[in-house]
Amino acid sequence: MMTVLTNLLDLDPAQLIAYCGELGEKPFRAKQLQRWIHQFGASNFDAMTDLAKSLRDKLATRAMIAAPAVISDHTSTDGTRKWLLDVGQGNAVETVFIPEENRGTLCISTQAGCAVNCRFCSTGKQGFSRNLTVSEIIGQLWMAEFELRRTKGIEAGPKGERQITNVVMMGMGEPLLNFEPTVTALKLMLDDNAYGLSRRRVTLSTSGVVPMMDKLSQECPVALAVSLHASNDPLRDGLVPLNKKHPLAELMAACRRYLEFAPRDFITFEYCMLHEVNDSDAHARELVALVQNHANPVSCKFNLIPFNPFPESGLTRSHNPRIKAFAQILIDAGIVTTIRKTRGDDIDAACGQLAGEVQDRTRVQERMEKMTEYQKKFGKNFGRIVEVSA
Repeated sequence: MMTVLTNLLDLDPAQLIAYCGELGEKPFRAKQLQRWIHQFGASNFDAMTDLAKSLRDKLATRAMIAAPAVISDHTSTDGTRKWLLDVGQGNAVETVFIPEENRGTLCISTQAGCAVNCRFCSTGKQGFSRNLTVSEIIGQLWMAEFELRRTKGIEAGPKGERQITNVVMMGMGEPLLNFEPTVTALKLMLDDNAYGLSRRRVTLSTSGVVPMMDKLSQECPVALAVSLHASNDPLRDGLVPLNKKHPLAELMAACRRYLEFAPRDFITFEYCMLHEVNDSDAHARELVALVQNHANPVSCKFNLIPFNPFPESGLTRSHNPRIKAFAQILIDAGIVTTIRKTRGDDIDAACGQLAGEVQDRTRVQERMEKMTEYQKKFGKNFGRIVEVSA
């Protein structure tokens, strides 16, 4: 009978202590193990020289340290690096490293595909395949940190210069719809015997899963970003379908509750700029009214994101002067506002472009091709709602 090996990347600090206890080992062994795995990038138990040989022998027959395998590895002209990772069953997810002068940010995926299906995001066009496990989530950080060090010739361990200083849960998937594995991974990122990241340097992005926002505030409050993208409910219903379940008033109330526990004193609102859809002066003024509600304002900053077009969306990017004018209205209202610099366009690593290779649960590609065929045959308005004069 084959022994199923325990992947130690699946275990948070408390779980690793419990696992060592099952092996008859004291809690301090778990801390040693954790340092070898997450600070030295070790995957071979024989390399863990300060562990007793008897423990190493036990681990060799019962455990493993395995992150998702790298399928491809591309570096952009601006230094952005994107890995495609195999998570089995025909699915692959993407992880992106964005280097800047004073920090290195890793964008991590939490699901293969996404069930939220925001209209402007290419990740959701193929539907949802499955949640990632803890080892598949934290494994992205583990793989990237030590691969970056190897590339630069920087030694593993606490003495080597850390390459990843910030983590954003903004890759493929909705993190709060994969709550337990995501929180377990977060706890490892924050633990001093693992990556030791500050809560302020770890950001989770959600499209607004209100009950799970409240749960996160109690279990592992990190910096929060909310994918807003609209200034009123009818508009957001069409862009972010989850809004029909948790409309803007409910979402704003959840943001105010989260701020009581958050490591930062503001929520970041992400807003994808879509030409003639959500980018008018009137929309900007609606946003100001939404977050500066006199009775219950939400302390926030806005991050305006130039849309990265893809054919299935039917949307185009707002023009730069329009984005700047939109931003100016928010700034004039006293709201800190930034326009995200687009990175990694040449390797499809920019925001909203992470499509990975996910089994197409919705057959969207087939349906889009069929629609194109029908439009050629019956005219460009086939399948569209058009206004007909009386």
